[in-house]
Amino acid sequence: MFLSLGTVDSARLIGVREYVRGMSDTLVKTRADAPPQFFEAEAAGLMWLAAAGGARVVEVIDVRPGRIELARVDETRPTPDAARAFGARLAATHAAGADAFGSPPAGWDGPLFIGRRPLAIAHETSWGRFYARDRVLPYLEIAVDVGGVSRGQLPVIRQAVERIDSGELDDDEPPARLHGDLWNGNLLWDAAGGILIDPAAHGGHRETDLAMLALFGAPYLDEITEGYDAAAPLRAGWRDRIPLHQLHPLAVHAASYGPSYGRALTEAAEATLAL
Repeated sequence: MFLSLGTVDSARLIGVREYVRGMSDTLVKTRADAPPQFFEAEAAGLMWLAAAGGARVVEVIDVRPGRIELARVDETRPTPDAARAFGARLAATHAAGADAFGSPPAGWDGPLFIGRRPLAIAHETSWGRFYARDRVLPYLEIAVDVGGVSRGQLPVIRQAVERIDSGELDDDEPPARLHGDLWNGNLLWDAAGGILIDPAAHGGHRETDLAMLALFGAPYLDEITEGYDAAAPLRAGWRDRIPLHQLHPLAVHAASYGPSYGRALTEAAEATLAL
């Protein structure tokens, strides 16, 4: 089951980009109210993903408090072949691994963020315990407080979270090196193929990145997953588990953008309980 929200206003998404043009070959992203180490965390994630030698990653030129400078990407339209190649490269990035579920980029001891919200760091051996506690519950609580999730929707979501936390849906997949915020706006395309930007990089389950791509409708998604599966076969039933892995981004969105995401979160929870 693919849960896709289709084309939505990019200004309302987790990874909204705030680029300001600098020199002709670079882009500078600034934020006057950035919390401490905000852009430094982004740079650490980009470099960790690049070190995997898999998917291409935008080059970090310079980073300092409140500012990051990146190599400019001369964007073009993707092709089916480029999408398949990106899928295979993403599989290689994931296979480079992480220390644990929830672990930060190697060598990074600062905070993590997803969009503008803090992202918890963990060092778990159980994916379910990490995912429930650190990727769904913190944002669910905010979503309830701000009205993104109603009291009537809360029980089924909590049931799904409890099932995940129990470890019942754990498998033998090792921690993967995740982008962590892989909606289609954080995957750019140039003449040489796909390029990753704006990560919330951490150790997680590899299916989570693929589910995030499905959520807002990535171009040539079938070709991306085809290339991925050919390079690193996915475990049987992965399509049915897409809503499970979409609980995190949907909870983040419900905490920020209102009841429509609360409804989508409830549907994903129902699908998770049906697994």
